[in-house]
Amino acid sequence: MTDTATLLDWLAAFLIVSGAFFSLVAGVGLLVLPDLLARMHAAAKPQVLGLLLMLAGLAIEWRSWVWLPVLFLAWVTQMVTAPVASHLVGRTGYRTKHARRELLHRDELAAVVRRAEPPADPGPRRAGARPRGRR
Repeated sequence: MTDTATLLDWLAAFLIVSGAFFSLVAGVGLLVLPDLLARMHAAAKPQVLGLLLMLAGLAIEWRSWVWLPVLFLAWVTQMVTAPVASHLVGRTGYRTKHARRELLHRDELAAVVRRAEPPADPGPRRAGARPRGRR
């Protein structure tokens, strides 16, 4: 082996191990963090970076241009789907009251949720009362 090949092997190994470490951090964050929104953040951010590092390591290790479009497509797919899934999980958790609002520094979604919720039910109607609305 030449010195360049050895250097590329070490670089590929470093990138793959670093990517695995970031994926491990994402998994530990899912278990350790206190609420839904923090867990959602831990699942999306380090996991995408970990995948990028692993794919870069694979591209260097394989040393073939044929695999680059496949690896790039895998990374772009992850970049598109992970933030969208995290956004939907976070928004659903917020609306179903699974997010711990006391941990939020700023609650930007509260006004949107208040406008979208139907008005509270006024209670049972009396017999013979006219329905509210247009007259």
